Amino acid sequence: MPLDRKTITGTEAVHAGESRTKLFDAVAQPIVQTATYSYVSTAEIVAHTSGKHPRPEREEYGRYGNPTVRAVEQRMAALEGTDDAILFASGMAAITTAILALVKAGQHVVFVRDSYRMTLEFVTGTLARFGVAHSLVGANLDGLEEALRPETRLIVSESPTNPYLSCVDLARLAAIAKAHQGQKPLIDGRLATPVNCRPADFGIDLVVHSATKYLAGHNDVLAGVLCGPQGLVSIARDLRGVLGSVCDPHAAFLVGRGLKTLALRVERQNASALAVARHLEAHPRIERVFYPGLPSHADHAVAVAQMNGFGGIVSFIVRGGLDEASRVVDRVKLARIGPSFGGVESLIEQPAVMSFYELTPEERASIGIAEGLVRMSVGIEDAADLIADLDQALGAA
Repeated sequence: MPLDRKTITGTEAVHAGESRTKLFDAVAQPIVQTATYSYVSTAEIVAHTSGKHPRPEREEYGRYGNPTVRAVEQRMAALEGTDDAILFASGMAAITTAILALVKAGQHVVFVRDSYRMTLEFVTGTLARFGVAHSLVGANLDGLEEALRPETRLIVSESPTNPYLSCVDLARLAAIAKAHQGQKPLIDGRLATPVNCRPADFGIDLVVHSATKYLAGHNDVLAGVLCGPQGLVSIARDLRGVLGSVCDPHAAFLVGRGLKTLALRVERQNASALAVARHLEAHPRIERVFYPGLPSHADHAVAVAQMNGFGGIVSFIVRGGLDEASRVVDRVKLARIGPSFGGVESLIEQPAVMSFYELTPEERASIGIAEGLVRMSVGIEDAADLIADLDQALGAA
């Protein structure tokens, strides 16, 4: 574990990467709602395209940049401790553009198999059609070195993963990648956020987030972000201009506003989720709880070594299987039934019913999705109220 592991403060969440003086003396970042930027003369165009304009950062067209978007990018780079960041229209746009920007036909990528299923679908389906091969390994990284090839370009994982919250040993992953030249590790950090873990501190090159989740934090906007070295991020930025997966300025404003309370929200969610996890682990109706803050979690030692907090997701298996888990979910009164996570409102879902509904029970079992599994995204409600609500739902079930 690096000795200088960074803890994000509320001050940084509010001010990092943001200019003190803003247009019209506004305190909040103004929303620059425009698709087109004008020039005063042909000479100004020539100065801009030649790189001699007194404001080289000035924008040309909305698909290539926006001041509101750029302010959020600068703050995210500061929070993640990277050179640069680029904002996208969604988390999927961020990770797919990053991969497309950095791999080509004939190359190879390695993915931890316990990753978001739409990301895996992109790799196994879309990328395969364009001649990019892939290998899948476990979150414990056993078999990773054997999976690497001379043509491997990226090693991609979430940490923690979803829904079982496996934690990848980031320092080990970075060391393996460094020992094999040309291979860049990319971590999806949406569950951790830079408050709980900064992968760059452990030698990880690229970090991607679904900003829809904890970064924006209010279940009201779609966005994604890629953070990393300027050289790699600039390649993705250029491709974003071609593919058009830009974040609109109003969505960027909402992400930026959400970032200001990120540290407060995540610290509250960390504490509440830990309390919920401890309570559920002792409940007779619960077969097993998955939360990296519990000593019973397989990756607890890894989580303690590299995380400042253990996140707001608690997964647990209800005794009795699918039907009993459904009764619990339906009886909960505070958490809404929904597929996302990371907002101020608690959400709850059954992966077997929602995320993996198209699979048979046998197929779900083959990939480790238990029929009685429930995933709860803990919001900022009082932990005692959430626990009491779960108790009444479990009692009724």
